[in-house]
Amino acid sequence: MVSSDSIISTSMFFSVGTAGLQIKIHLTGSPETSNKIFYLRHRPSWKVRKNVFSALKSPSAYPTHAPAGMERVMAYDGYDCETEGEVNLIMPPGKKLDHNGIQVKFFGRIDMEAGAHEGRPSYDFISLSKELLPPGSLYETRTIPFNFRGVEKIHETYHGRNVSVKYFVRVEVARQWLPPITQEHEVIVQLLGVEPSINEAIKMEVGIEDCLHIEFEIKIKHMELAVIRRETSGEGVAMSGGMGATTGAKNDLNNIITETQTLLKYEIMDGAPVKGEMIPVRLHLKGIPADLTPTYHAENNRFSVRYFLNLVLVDEEDRRYFKQQEIILWRKELG
Repeated sequence: MVSSDSIISTSMFFSVGTAGLQIKIHLTGSPETSNKIFYLRHRPSWKVRKNVFSALKSPSAYPTHAPAGMERVMAYDGYDCETEGEVNLIMPPGKKLDHNGIQVKFFGRIDMEAGAHEGRPSYDFISLSKELLPPGSLYETRTIPFNFRGVEKIHETYHGRNVSVKYFVRVEVARQWLPPITQEHEVIVQLLGVEPSINEAIKMEVGIEDCLHIEFEIKIKHMELAVIRRETSGEGVAMSGGMGATTGAKNDLNNIITETQTLLKYEIMDGAPVKGEMIPVRLHLKGIPADLTPTYHAENNRFSVRYFLNLVLVDEEDRRYFKQQEIILWRKELG
């Protein structure tokens, strides 16, 4: 599998001192040869897709090939799938490249946008390196295998609004007096979760609890149910509790940034309900037109991603009454 990054950055290698070198990174394996690798419809993204029906496609509808020059998007089992493959160092005929050594590296990294960190925009929770070639000269095309086995991947890949978690392989060609020639290929990782011992149906009661009860009448016009995602990023997320409700909200004291995103919204009732009435709701997560991830609880004290059911009652004067309930997501199957 060839990374799209390899194709995009090929022209960059014709600058001074590169001798026309091209680097391509291939990862071993495919869904046809391993049950630990899965096709994805697209690369994970923070965005909500406009076509809500695209989320309902079965896995058999996933692309098994891609147009020329594009990569097939695959996800790898973070627990059982090793990171291995080969590096192609492609040299034009008659060219020579002197180098100070060629290395392949594997990173697991948390990247944070400006303003969501205190002088440290990225944090590497995995950083491994292996030598491909010692210092010398490169005269011809070389293909060199590599592997990073037994590496524990503790986080699932996530591409958010202000923070991202990614794994990637990087090849570095060191040069004297010049910046290294580099190439990267992302490894998309998914992790199976453990089913909670207590997994009861969610019950949301509308009313005033633990306070002075005042009788009043609300003429309900309709009721809406939304699924929202709340991303909180910045140093000290664990102390802040990952709370916040306003999109783009920033806590200057702790440098915490919160982004709230509505993934899906339904109208579940039209008209006034009867007192004590129960409204059953069944929500299929596969029908949500967004890339859901497991819940992240203050990972490395740098970010959290939480999901909520947001119940909204709208009265005849268009006033809104809110009720919110957190839902904990975990991955039941890969792909």
